[in-house]
Amino acid sequence: MRQLYHLLISPACRKVRLALAEKNVGFELIEERDWERRHEFLALNPAGEVPVLVEEDGSVISGGMPICEYLEETAPELPLIPGNATERAETRRLIDWFDRKFAIEVSDGLIFEKVTRRFLGASEGGGAPDMGVVRAALHNLRYHLDYISYLMEERRWLSGEEMTLADLTAAAHLSCLDYVGDVPWTQFPGAKDWYVRIKSRPAFRQILADHVPGMPPTKLYANLDF
Repeated sequence: MRQLYHLLISPACRKVRLALAEKNVGFELIEERDWERRHEFLALNPAGEVPVLVEEDGSVISGGMPICEYLEETAPELPLIPGNATERAETRRLIDWFDRKFAIEVSDGLIFEKVTRRFLGASEGGGAPDMGVVRAALHNLRYHLDYISYLMEERRWLSGEEMTLADLTAAAHLSCLDYVGDVPWTQFPGAKDWYVRIKSRPAFRQILADHVPGMPPTKLYANLDF
């Protein structure tokens, strides 16, 4: 069976897991703490980053978006970037919004400060979170939730009338923050309604079952009625 090297609290890894599940592609999860820089893992991906997908024939595909594009070509029966050229461009714009802009302004900082630091030694940057970074990220998060709510005023899903990889990308980032209880859903009902719908999909069950050792999720993380 194909293998996916991943981290539990990683938007890129969660996006790939959701895409695989939506496309009904079987896979085995292998947790990889990429900051440990294992030689065997570096041989798979010299960049030393997850996610990495290893196919049954030994083919290696690295990176969240390259893996998802690969799946679009190899498992096209259930497309996640559907529609005409204009519609696909809008889906890719929103994927880029969350994987680049949202990551820089929100998720990269919050995940590192509140999750990754717990597993690093003092010489590697471990220790207490930098609350200045946390506060700035939480402030920026509100802007992005407001944007999701704005999109939901005219659309059923983020990029249009169909659920796409844009929704999975956004949900992958937000689910990581939801794990640590940092998303003020009640203040953004449009964004919350969207998240309830995607959180209720069968593909999301594996994500909601995640449990970081020594760091349990918040009480409402796996609750579909939150």
